[in-house]
Amino acid sequence: MIIPRLFTRCLLRPEDVPPSQDDLSVAGAFNPAVADTPDGVVLLVRVAETPKEDRPGWIGLPRWDDDANRVTIDWVREEAVIREDTRSVRFKENNVVRLTFVSHLCLVESRDGRSVDRIGAIRFFPSGPLEDFGVEDPRVSKIGDEYFITYVGVSKHGPATMLATTRDFRTFKRHGVIFCPDNKDVVFFPEKIGGRYVVLHRPSISTTLTRPEIWIGSSSDAVHWGGHAPLHRGSQSWEVGRVGGGAPPIRTSAGWLEFFHGNDRRPGEARVGRYSGGLLLLDADDPSRVLAVSDAVFVPETDFELNGFVPDIVFPTGIIERGETVLVYYGAADSVTGVTEFRLSDLLAAVGAQGHLQVNAA
Repeated sequence: MIIPRLFTRCLLRPEDVPPSQDDLSVAGAFNPAVADTPDGVVLLVRVAETPKEDRPGWIGLPRWDDDANRVTIDWVREEAVIREDTRSVRFKENNVVRLTFVSHLCLVESRDGRSVDRIGAIRFFPSGPLEDFGVEDPRVSKIGDEYFITYVGVSKHGPATMLATTRDFRTFKRHGVIFCPDNKDVVFFPEKIGGRYVVLHRPSISTTLTRPEIWIGSSSDAVHWGGHAPLHRGSQSWEVGRVGGGAPPIRTSAGWLEFFHGNDRRPGEARVGRYSGGLLLLDADDPSRVLAVSDAVFVPETDFELNGFVPDIVFPTGIIERGETVLVYYGAADSVTGVTEFRLSDLLAAVGAQGHLQVNAA
């Protein structure tokens, strides 16, 4: 059931964002964390950069150098690696994977949430050895007076989920690893439930004992986590390759409504696969109870979603409530940032529910 869009726009392209260094090119500006603030909508956009120089017979692999406080590039012979896809290579001698890009986060501001007013000078760069291959795919939820930002730190140890907090998006406090490798797509609920912080997270499954899953966990301090339990297992054709939390859940009269993503790549296929968006409806008081699951409701349709660094992707990562509608922010084709608008009633109908969005009093 594909839900009609009221509005869709490519909000930000790679060429809109200045590179962080003269020897780098911006390959993607996508997968934004989004917050509704008194001054308008703030986006923390993932900026993926690649080496500007092209050396015939060589491949440049960028990484963050903490000592130099900048990105450095490791050049390797083409014959020493196997290209996995456009995003990575695998070394023949030890089977280790390296990314062909390195990411950081860039602050972008929008008064109306539908167009960009300013690309700020504030950049959130990697820090420390657990982020030396970049910081990626943030999500943000406001709880009380603080914004809780989860993001993925990538290193030779794998992708781990990190936590940062801020009150103003000008200064950030880093809290380190909250979910060790391989775990991504960690999304905070925008209020405490039963006095505890609650998140959705996505352990990476390296065996075929189960299909991809979204899990739920809770914490008393937002740093130390427990109460883990599987929440949703991908079973429909559009989500057999991967599932994960997308935008932070929103509270409705029917329960928590969660926009998640799925991927349709089947075992053994060489392609990356198509990414689409679906909906979970979770119990308002006990979000570990799944009340309903939709089919894919949000699929790649426009040219900027179908074509790019990795084609055929919509990857929802942020949501802003606008009365009877919601603005959903997403990465498209691993290249650009998009925004689209849905009627809330259409989203609720997709999970067999009716009702209207309630204001979060937390």
